[in-house]
Amino acid sequence: MSLARHVDPDAIIRGLHDLHMKEASQKHVHTKGGTSHITPYSTRYASKQDISKFEIPQDGAPADTVHQILKDELDLDGRPNLNLASFVGTYMETQAEQLIFENISKNLADSDEYPAMMQIHARCVSIIANLWGVQKGEKAVGSATTGSSEAIHLGGLAMKRRWQEKRMKDGKDTSKPNIIMGANAQVALEKFARYFEVEARILPVSESSQFRLDPELVKKNIDENTIGVFVIMGSTYTGHYEPVEEISMILDEFETKTGHDIPIHVDAASGGFVAPFTYAQAGGPKWNFELPRVKSINTSGHKFGLVYAGVGWIIWRDESYLPKHLIFELHYLGGTEESYTLNFSRPGAQIIGQYYNLIHLGFKGYRSIMENCMSNARLLSKSLEATGWYTCVSDIHRKKGEHKLLNIKEVFGREDETSADYNAGLPVVAFRFSDEFKKEFPHLTQDTISNLLRAKQYIIPNYPLPPNEEKTEILRVVVRESMSFDLLDRLITDICQTTQNLIDSNAQDLSILHLNKDTSAEKAHSTTGTSRDAKDAKSSHAKRGRHPLTKGVHRTVC
Repeated sequence: MSLARHVDPDAIIRGLHDLHMKEASQKHVHTKGGTSHITPYSTRYASKQDISKFEIPQDGAPADTVHQILKDELDLDGRPNLNLASFVGTYMETQAEQLIFENISKNLADSDEYPAMMQIHARCVSIIANLWGVQKGEKAVGSATTGSSEAIHLGGLAMKRRWQEKRMKDGKDTSKPNIIMGANAQVALEKFARYFEVEARILPVSESSQFRLDPELVKKNIDENTIGVFVIMGSTYTGHYEPVEEISMILDEFETKTGHDIPIHVDAASGGFVAPFTYAQAGGPKWNFELPRVKSINTSGHKFGLVYAGVGWIIWRDESYLPKHLIFELHYLGGTEESYTLNFSRPGAQIIGQYYNLIHLGFKGYRSIMENCMSNARLLSKSLEATGWYTCVSDIHRKKGEHKLLNIKEVFGREDETSADYNAGLPVVAFRFSDEFKKEFPHLTQDTISNLLRAKQYIIPNYPLPPNEEKTEILRVVVRESMSFDLLDRLITDICQTTQNLIDSNAQDLSILHLNKDTSAEKAHSTTGTSRDAKDAKSSHAKRGRHPLTKGVHRTVC
């Protein structure tokens, strides 16, 4: 969540003193009362007075009026189903929504008051642990979280404490912990390192490593102070799975030589609900608790777990890997519970929504949905490359083992094919202008494509690849459950039509598309986000934040 600064309403009002709105409002007569009105639009807020934005008003307003005003303002948001930038789900069945609404007031922290909900929580932990290959004889333990960010922090903290305990037992220094991750890591991983004072060894990615963590670089950067390795099952940039088993073997070899046991935490924010169900799995190699080196795994229930935003999960393969002094025994409202979280009160309704999906869909239902997502992602990828205008950086549409661009002969595959016939990964399509297109139309930018598609209500981000490859920009589409074949057909048509219109347009006509700036008071007083440096204003790589890419993990769209 972005930081926001305090706003001085008096200063804002003084700044608006001479605007035409004040003069116009004096020409309209409305009652100053807040209750007498015919319709929501017949109150003083229709044209005489703006709603209070930065401090609580002295007088309230009718419920239907406030509802209508806020509804109208929120109409300016994008359509969630057309937000193709996000991994977060935007669809749940009516029965699931009803269950969530019926339980929306329940607090997951109140275990003694809501024992049935806590049992459902425990069932979800068990189901997910079994889905991830928990081994017989081990006592898996886990918890719901508000999302994968909290889960990653909990997993990383557990690794740090285990490392500290072992070092202190051996009488060794504990002041220089480090953790390994790729430059493609989502920002939550770097947040863990910064917040919990661990050196983040962020390893560069490259085309040769498929824009993911390079095992050879892992081998060169681990040492006795390495508390663990974050391995990602589904890069937010390109959807590639990182080679968990290969990295596990490197760490096995390192332990044999040095005696240092370095664990793996798998960040399966998206892949945790994709890899277990698709026929492709992880492409052949193991990635979960079948590997002894994998001590903990997290996922986001609100991504491919198909629940609305607000739920994540973390599982440790055995309770011995969760240091006991990190666990709090809480005595609250008459009950006692063990807790290991960064939050206390939190909504419990999403937990019920997750259990509904697990029971309602079952393994076959989830498999059907994930295979549909993969099929549609392949079709989009092949269609884009078939135009000759685009090249896909993701490669779930290429036959298993093939990672280079090949001439697309058939857009539609065999009727009986599955994801197992192709490279494993997330249903993500990351694409860029082809080299031929850039040579023929060097003045055109992908940013313009993103802006023009936004005019059609699609949200498709354009952003640089991680450090070391940031000169390459990609457009990215996340193919979620709600991407129907009909919507996909419309999307392909609109991308092609938009590109053709761009080709046919005058360069002068396109300059206005780069002037879209939010001038609202809220934006002026909150975090600045990205901006363009004056000297780079004409560059296609001109997006800059307060911290350049070389200073750490690039902040991708989550």
